[in-house]
Amino acid sequence: MIVGLLIPAVIVAQAQQPAVPLRIAASSQASVEVHLNARHIGNRWFEEDASLFGPSRIAISYGQPHARGRKVEGGLIPLDTVWRFGANMATTLHTDLDITLGDVKLPRGDYSLFILYTRTGYTLIANRGTGQWGTDHDATKDIGRVALTSRTMAEPEPSLSIYLVPDSPDPTTGYANLRGTLRIKWGTTELTTPWRVDQ
Repeated sequence: MIVGLLIPAVIVAQAQQPAVPLRIAASSQASVEVHLNARHIGNRWFEEDASLFGPSRIAISYGQPHARGRKVEGGLIPLDTVWRFGANMATTLHTDLDITLGDVKLPRGDYSLFILYTRTGYTLIANRGTGQWGTDHDATKDIGRVALTSRTMAEPEPSLSIYLVPDSPDPTTGYANLRGTLRIKWGTTELTTPWRVDQ
């Protein structure tokens, strides 16, 4: 009989607990990719449908922060500090091909990307380290730095958005001349630099 009296008391106590508020994530995971239906091996390009080598891929994966009314330039992107270029884990670049980003040559492989924002402009940093938390930038593993072109946008971008925009390759020269633009948008700032596939 005592047990029967305790159970309703526990149920009443649980019912009086305040509801857990719904929380919105401060960031989400995003990626952008360029796929080529060929793979470069040695001095030849192998088409996907003519071999077992498969297509090639250039991809950037990043934690996508959302401004939600907060200051972006000089706020969420700190001034004079290497920034993780996203949220949470370091932003990663994977390439199945040798590429040039800006004027920095990157052999096929995996890299982390960071940004340095100063009063004189923005710089993209390519780093050999991978798999680290975004605030763990090891400058001894930096491969190179790319000065980014900056412009102010009329309409602000509420979430960090990264684009790998390819230009159409000349069909007479094949994939070796594939190139494009890396576009980064957040707040009122758009940053760009060219990229290309190396022969």
